[in-house]
Amino acid sequence: MSGIPSWARYARLRAGWASRDGRGSDEMIVIVDYGLGNVGSLLNMLGRLGAPAVVSGERKVLATASRLILPGVGSFDEGMRSLAARDLIGPLTDRIVGQGTPVLGVCLGAQLMTRGSEEGQRPGLGWLAADTVRFVFDDQHARLKIPHMGWAETQIERELPLFAHVPRPARFYYVHSYHFRCDREDDVVATAQHGYRFVSAFSSGHIVGVQFHPEKSHKFGMALLRSFAGDS
Repeated sequence: MSGIPSWARYARLRAGWASRDGRGSDEMIVIVDYGLGNVGSLLNMLGRLGAPAVVSGERKVLATASRLILPGVGSFDEGMRSLAARDLIGPLTDRIVGQGTPVLGVCLGAQLMTRGSEEGQRPGLGWLAADTVRFVFDDQHARLKIPHMGWAETQIERELPLFAHVPRPARFYYVHSYHFRCDREDDVVATAQHGYRFVSAFSSGHIVGVQFHPEKSHKFGMALLRSFAGDS
């Protein structure tokens, strides 16, 4: 396989999925590979769901995706620097903002979609009216640990098809020191508690971001990814 160009491998994969499960050959989720993120776990969970998916950072592959997942683990500036170094900011913005391709940002990947972060100096992608801010606690909660790590009950504030099949009460797995702050209340989809209620998921049309890790969230994450893949 190593001697076969990655685009050729991708074309074979698309054809294989189309013949295997009867989906259209145009249906393919691309997990964006920019050097950061838990891409293997996401790919494995999508595979368990029978969803056609591939990991790629190639512009030619990204241009044909029916849906995109932007993962990420690490610092904000490191994430933006990695996207810029691979010349992916323009192609991704064109695909998502220009052409309306559905996208799911996960953890750092979702934070990168905002205008910027208190963690770093670089501007974010700016795909929605939101910022990424650090947890700041009052004296009553000063002993709470940062990063916020572990399972947390997650309140669905606005019903979306993405969360339609997630069991209630919803619980997801978190590892983060920063969270979203949305300008528009209508963009807030879910919240969780760590000292105070924070935005844990946002949606602005086809642009969706979650602070938690669906790939680590067992049946809850699997239900969310199944909906994102387009299965009812």
